[in-house]
Amino acid sequence: MLIDSHCHLDFPDFAAERDAVVARAQAAGLARMITISTRVDAFATISGIAEAYEPVYCTLGTHPLEAHRNLEVTAAQLVAMAKHPKCVGLGEAGLDYHYDLAPRDVAHRVFRTHIEAARDSGLPLVIHSRDADNDMAAILTDEMGKGAFKAVLHCFTSSARLAEVGVELGLSISFSGVLTFKKSDELRAIAQKVPLDRLLVETDAPFLAPQPYRGKRNEPAFVVETAKVLAEVKGVSQAEIGAITTANVLRLFSKMPAPAGIEAKGAEAAA
Repeated sequence: MLIDSHCHLDFPDFAAERDAVVARAQAAGLARMITISTRVDAFATISGIAEAYEPVYCTLGTHPLEAHRNLEVTAAQLVAMAKHPKCVGLGEAGLDYHYDLAPRDVAHRVFRTHIEAARDSGLPLVIHSRDADNDMAAILTDEMGKGAFKAVLHCFTSSARLAEVGVELGLSISFSGVLTFKKSDELRAIAQKVPLDRLLVETDAPFLAPQPYRGKRNEPAFVVETAKVLAEVKGVSQAEIGAITTANVLRLFSKMPAPAGIEAKGAEAAA
């Protein structure tokens, strides 16, 4: 069993065959999928998809590239909206200096608002970080000093130092199909050092399809390929990495109910 901890089932890429995409994911052994919000003002669509499919859950938040569009949303509003029964986390929010579409001071403010909401609600924050390692580490360290919150650095492709800071602060680290790419030796070396109890796998679908699907549209079923490579990197079996990462997702996204027979088995393997 596996869980795709980060996908975007609301994107137009899936509109014509969402039923089939979810069915293929279940056939591939996925117990859960978390479809991730990129705009607070599109939450009705995200939550509607989660409501339509039993194994699909969702988050609420604004991507850093959209930060200037949902600037006035408060932490209290996020907390209230996130009470939706199938909303299990906040984000994705964070910093993106690669495209820099939102002014950096705006992105910082929106990111800190999401952290405040995560702290107040107890829900985990899904963090997007690209080409912003120093500021990301500084904000996370500063905010954790104000009070603990749960979070995951998603689709991790940053520096070894940011991974170390994340682990030191108690965050989880999630790896996508990038881990499978031939030139990702440095990333695999980082994954090798992340403690087993902090590891998650994801697709970030429809983006970043893993080998052997690279270049095609990604979908949740393909997370199996990332899990295979992560198992090799960590020196464990595919069954073990499935149990470990499933237990980790269920512990982090604790509002999401565990499928029957999954939680205890996963926790035992992770221990």
